[in-house]
Amino acid sequence: MKKQKNRDFSALASSLAAIVCGLLVGLIVLFIADSGKAMQGFGAIVTGGIVNRKNFGQVLYYATPIIMTGLSVGFANKTGLFNIGGPGQYLAGAFAAVYVGVKWTFLPAGLHWIVALLAAALAGALWGLVPGLMKAYSNVNEVITCIMMNYIGLNMVNLLVRQLLFDQARNQSRQPAATAVLPKMGFDKFFVAGATPSSVNIGILLAMLMGVVMYIVVNKTKFGYELKACGYNRDAAKYAGVDEKRSIVLSMVIAGALAGIGGALYYLSGAGTGIPLTDELAAEGFNGIPVALLGMSHPIGIVFSGIFISYLKVGGQSMQAFGFAPQIIDIITSVIIYFAAFALFFKLVIGRMRRRKEENGVIKAKGGEE
Repeated sequence: MKKQKNRDFSALASSLAAIVCGLLVGLIVLFIADSGKAMQGFGAIVTGGIVNRKNFGQVLYYATPIIMTGLSVGFANKTGLFNIGGPGQYLAGAFAAVYVGVKWTFLPAGLHWIVALLAAALAGALWGLVPGLMKAYSNVNEVITCIMMNYIGLNMVNLLVRQLLFDQARNQSRQPAATAVLPKMGFDKFFVAGATPSSVNIGILLAMLMGVVMYIVVNKTKFGYELKACGYNRDAAKYAGVDEKRSIVLSMVIAGALAGIGGALYYLSGAGTGIPLTDELAAEGFNGIPVALLGMSHPIGIVFSGIFISYLKVGGQSMQAFGFAPQIIDIITSVIIYFAAFALFFKLVIGRMRRRKEENGVIKAKGGEE
């Protein structure tokens, strides 16, 4: 228990140190860009997300999909897998949800959005199944198959949107029916500035709930223990009786379902955003990687890191009022992730050195006894 608390504290300290370093580098960039307005721009970054209730609502709105894709990456990581297929799984889930939202209008209001979410989870799970099967039974690197599935998903969704859901005037998919839009739960009346409400809805609560559920599954269940055992040492887990192939497949399926739900939560928000016809992969799918990294793949840490990354995004929008380019936020985020990865590297190195020292101590102690 004490060792676990020490590991959790080290992970938290590493993430906080990375955030501080990233913000300091961002401040330096602001001074280089315009020294006269640097402090004003930095103040906008720091306070932009809480300057009014609408802005904080937007923070929660932007955080919702990247929390889900972050959970997707973090969950797969527990089994020693790198799920870079979040964009494809996200798009597959988004299309399934929007299709149900547009076409299945026979469903009642209280059930329509729930069925759309379930369809998104199923579509994302199927998109994660292929890399899982190929890794488990053919030992094909999941990074390769996930990247391939991303582009297959992108082009397939473009084709299906154009054939089934196309809104020619806006060059995107049609909007889901009102019965498929996620409930606001009064958030639109609370997170408001003047007469303009934010786009936040029940999705943020669902994302937080999924973080709690993932924490329980990973840390409090036999299934979670088997996943982590495979992640630590696949051969040892197999020797102990764990079905490592089953664990790999289920890990990727669940990861895909989480990313698919993320796509549904974004496009069922009622914010007027449809699935665009584009040649670029969804940024929300890739943003799950830095969110998981900053949160050290801990489900609760991922929830907070997703909110933080979204907070920076809203702060960056406020910063533009002082003439700064929005790319500065990308620089800050990248530096934060870089330092987080750097801290994780040193954490792993120090951990290995500590284990070797303990093993050497045990060997010497046994030698002395003999």
